[in-house]
Amino acid sequence: MEGLFVILLLCICLLGALLVAKELRRPKNFPPELCPSHTGPQWLPIVGNSPQLRREARKFGGLHRVYGMWMEKYGSSVLGMKLGGTLYAVGSSYDVVREIHMREEFEGRPKNFFMRLRTMGSLRGITCVDGAMWAEHRAFAVKHLRNAGYGRQPMELAIGEELEDLLALIEHQMGASGPFWPGKILPVSVLNVLWTFTAGKPLGRDDVRIEKLLSLLQERSKAFDMSGGVLSSMPWIRFLAPEWSGYNLIRRFNEELRDLLMETIDAHHESYSEDKSSDDLIYAFIKEMKQQQNTQNPQSTFTNIQLTMVILDIFIAGSQTTSITIDLALMMLLLHPEMQDKIYEEITQNNDAKNLSSSLHGNFPFTEAYLMEVRRFFNVVPISGPRRTTRDTHLGGYSIPRNTTILINLHSVHMDEEHWGDPHTFRPERFLSGGKICNAERLMPFGQGKRRCLGDTLARACIFTFFTGIVQKFKLAPIADEPPDVNLLPGITLSPKPYRVLFEKR
Repeated sequence: MEGLFVILLLCICLLGALLVAKELRRPKNFPPELCPSHTGPQWLPIVGNSPQLRREARKFGGLHRVYGMWMEKYGSSVLGMKLGGTLYAVGSSYDVVREIHMREEFEGRPKNFFMRLRTMGSLRGITCVDGAMWAEHRAFAVKHLRNAGYGRQPMELAIGEELEDLLALIEHQMGASGPFWPGKILPVSVLNVLWTFTAGKPLGRDDVRIEKLLSLLQERSKAFDMSGGVLSSMPWIRFLAPEWSGYNLIRRFNEELRDLLMETIDAHHESYSEDKSSDDLIYAFIKEMKQQQNTQNPQSTFTNIQLTMVILDIFIAGSQTTSITIDLALMMLLLHPEMQDKIYEEITQNNDAKNLSSSLHGNFPFTEAYLMEVRRFFNVVPISGPRRTTRDTHLGGYSIPRNTTILINLHSVHMDEEHWGDPHTFRPERFLSGGKICNAERLMPFGQGKRRCLGDTLARACIFTFFTGIVQKFKLAPIADEPPDVNLLPGITLSPKPYRVLFEKR
């Protein structure tokens, strides 16, 4: 009997050793295997590189900084690691990132626990899905947003109307409080433009829903990273530490966001009629829902929860990154007053107000180059993705197994000395040659290829029109002994620390 117990114990130990060995084994030619002693970040059983990655991200100020350090340490533009039980590869050079953007096998999205949790329990929306569902709903959204005026004159008019409200608010704030941080008022302006195309009309600054939605989106962006945080790599930890892991937090976000958006969706259902189906995206979606219900299509993906996630995807993709970019563009005017003078001079040379339309941005080459440099220099979304490989493939000379999660280190791409020469210097002229824009293909804030950001047209239009409209009406001056800090706060999106501006009416 004792001998049997010893044999059983040895079998358990052997099984455990085999499982540990399997957990530690790197796939053949997985990045960055340059030599036997140089095999990249070493991972632990079960948790992989998660503890190491979180620790160093806290220490150095974000995942993008850790990936940049590892890229230099291991001498590779493709990093390989393991978070929990999932293999990850991080692309960190222009050539590698362009391959990820353009090749079909990198168009998938992860199907892990965090992605399901992010989409309220099941993979829905546009951003977090792939395959036929992604193709169907992206095409539907593009078509009906365009029908509502997206990318055309109605979009410019909606942005122009919101700009007038923004300028009036800035003038009011000048009189009421003197110097203030523009980052407090910009997000509402951007979100109102998005809401107009989605729900047919702006919410208005006094609507409690807009402040609630902005607050939820901002909290969410600070609570997680692009790899999904600890919940993505170790979903089981929610049972042990639901608060610490962020599980309770994102469930609360989901409930509050669903209630907030469903209020608008329900109102559209009640007021729906055939003649309203082209007024906004929600009415168009409801029309498609009804048509599919009439044909009794059991495979239909047009549901209220899908509509909720499509709206949320649009807001997440466009509201924060756009308002933060405008905020940073205004902030840099305080540090480079000579550039503010040059931009204002360019605007006055095109002093017809309608020429501030983003469709005529070619008339403002220095302003356009300045805004491009803001995007490059600050990398508001330093890590984009995540993608999923849909089959075994190769990247940068390494083997990437099927279902590997792919992250894109845009920060490294935009701060690469080989491409930019002096990337740590803020220099808009790098995008100018003979008075015309150049090197635009090197800039990737909206991605490339089929997965390019759905809201890039609206984002660029808002950034250009709001920024030039403000500079046209006001001169921005810094507060003595209060220089703005160019070191941004970490999160899924990087954001500036609050600073104050003295607006002087021109």
